[in-house]
Amino acid sequence: MSGFEADNHGVSISVAVDNKTLADFEVLKKPKRNKFAFACAILASLASILLGYDIGVMSGAILYIKDDLKISDVQVEILVGILNLYCLIGAYVAGRTSDWIGRRYTIVVAASIFFVGALLMGFATNYTFLMVGRFVTGIGVGFALLIAPVYTAEVSPASARGFLNSFPEVFINAGLLLGYVSNYAFSKLRADLGWRVMLGAGAILSVFLAVGVLAMPESPRWLIMQGRLGEAKTVLDKTSDTKEEARGRLSDIKAAAGIPEDCTDDIVQVQKQTHGEGVWRELILHPTPAVRHVLICAIGIHFFQQAIGLESVVLYSPRIFEKAGITSSDHKLLATMAVGFSKTTFILVATFLLDKIGRRPLLLISSGGMVVILATLGLSLTVIGHSDKKQTWAVGLCITMVLSSVAVFSIGMGPITWVYSTEIFPLRLRAQGASLGVAVNRVMSGVISMSFISLYKAITIGGAFFLYAGVALVAFFFFFTFLPETRGKTLEEMEGLFGKLVGWREEAKKMKRKRNEASGDGIGNDQIQLGKI
Repeated sequence: MSGFEADNHGVSISVAVDNKTLADFEVLKKPKRNKFAFACAILASLASILLGYDIGVMSGAILYIKDDLKISDVQVEILVGILNLYCLIGAYVAGRTSDWIGRRYTIVVAASIFFVGALLMGFATNYTFLMVGRFVTGIGVGFALLIAPVYTAEVSPASARGFLNSFPEVFINAGLLLGYVSNYAFSKLRADLGWRVMLGAGAILSVFLAVGVLAMPESPRWLIMQGRLGEAKTVLDKTSDTKEEARGRLSDIKAAAGIPEDCTDDIVQVQKQTHGEGVWRELILHPTPAVRHVLICAIGIHFFQQAIGLESVVLYSPRIFEKAGITSSDHKLLATMAVGFSKTTFILVATFLLDKIGRRPLLLISSGGMVVILATLGLSLTVIGHSDKKQTWAVGLCITMVLSSVAVFSIGMGPITWVYSTEIFPLRLRAQGASLGVAVNRVMSGVISMSFISLYKAITIGGAFFLYAGVALVAFFFFFTFLPETRGKTLEEMEGLFGKLVGWREEAKKMKRKRNEASGDGIGNDQIQLGKI
């Protein structure tokens, strides 16, 4: 054994290296980003671009549809928001389909359905025909919205799960921006042709998605649930940071699937449940305390993500800008593009913060910020609405708050909703649990988008945003009280963290102490010890 001691200005440092070289300590370094998992997450998340494009393109297309088809404001609300309710059917079917044919081919189904829906909308000759296209498109979007975060969570290593699982939200925003750009690009066409091209162009995105999926491996968790251990090992080796992590993930999933730890066969017989049957009973009718806590958190975070009214800002930003005094269609579409750039930019910032700062701090910062921004937006719109003269400062404040609202939403409540609600469900409940979260999300999105025009006509547009600010305040206290931090924990560790709605902090402290003790024991004689000062 070799060692040395040094005394420098009262600091005694003793180092025992036990004949180790520096290479022996490289395992302590932070692992590099897994490029294969990164690529898989990008390909899967392309499915989310379909929803983003539809939301973005409809916000501008509706200006021309209203004039061309001579429809009322109520019909506008229904046309814009009904897709979110149609998503429910797609999300429900996707949960069962993904357990049956796998995550990978479910994405292909999503792209195919969206392709048909986009073409139907593009060739629509009347309001009824357009609504049929919205129905088909909604089914495809529901599939995509469910399966992208589920697949990404299941291929991601724990060290980058937050970063990678925020990709679906990133691509929703990328799709949103593409939709806004499409609006502006095709607005120069003849009015009755431009909106049809805007909507029909979404079919091109679905073709790229279907082709990209062919390069993806199947989810390792789904493979193990099918008894295909050999294939799962290969995928886990490629998507894990280290061989040790791959073995640990394999062991955890085998345990969850009821496969013996010592089983090393490439193909094994797994006692299969019927697809989704029995899961709903465990999830809804007879949940354990841990599952009940997970369910409340997942439903709550999805509910509040939409209930604060950000969908109104995104879908009806041209109307909001019109209320603020911007009357030119070109200027409204350009201002709307600025909303898309702001949202996309800040969602990219959020992807790098999720695994550094954590889910909980970003969520609290985002929801707290939304309270202030929505209240200020309501104030500025109220001032504009009650002034006979143009209030330049209020118009500037309104535009600033619209851009700030999508930015602050995008660093927290936007991406974290999908990351958090997917990772907290146990493996056996994940597909159905995620579909339930998507269902709540889409119902609330539909309610908000189909009621905004009627709401602001009833209580003024400023009053509508004051109401949303109140909901955001309730959301802040909900997140603070019930949602534990999940950063850095394996998907299987989540079950130990949940179970006590308001007492989870003690469990989190115990888990942290155990990790610290395990870390201290693991260093052993190879540590660098600081002596007395």
